Amino acid sequence: MTILLVLGGARSGKSRYAESLAKGQKYYIATGQAFDAEMQERIAAHRDQRGGGWNTLEAPLRVVDTLKEIDGKGRFILIDCLTIWIGNLMHEKWDVLAEVEKFLAVLVQAKAHVVIVSNEVGLGIVPDNALAREFRDLQGFANQRVAQAADEVVFIAAGLPLLLKKSGRAASTGRKAKSSRSRKT
Repeated sequence: MTILLVLGGARSGKSRYAESLAKGQKYYIATGQAFDAEMQERIAAHRDQRGGGWNTLEAPLRVVDTLKEIDGKGRFILIDCLTIWIGNLMHEKWDVLAEVEKFLAVLVQAKAHVVIVSNEVGLGIVPDNALAREFRDLQGFANQRVAQAADEVVFIAAGLPLLLKKSGRAASTGRKAKSSRSRKT
């Protein structure tokens, strides 16, 4: 099927845009964790915004395994979001670069239509501490790798989508144009 990366800043409308594309059997891989009341409210708001009809799977760390488990023809899988997943991996001291590569290996073989939401964190000032700079760098790397593998990339600003990439331009990952690539079905 297709891979779509939806990028943007915080509160740009990324999730709303990604959710608006859903059709068929809808699966939502949630990476957020409710560690405090404010995060519980955010998660509830996202759930309310999505509405019914979604199969929600919480995967704060095991996004790769979860994607493998639910992948299938005719399915729409929304992963929200890559940014929180990267933070979770860092917090638990996982090898972020290795996990991103595992994710890509599964992603490019997916039979479902997969939409990945992620924050663009490199548009602001350079963070003032090493941990924040490491996070920014790892997130930027992950976004670049997923964007290379994606069939389409959309940037959201002020709720408005801007198409950055359309099918067939993923040459650096070895993927070919949609019409000529072969995938397992």
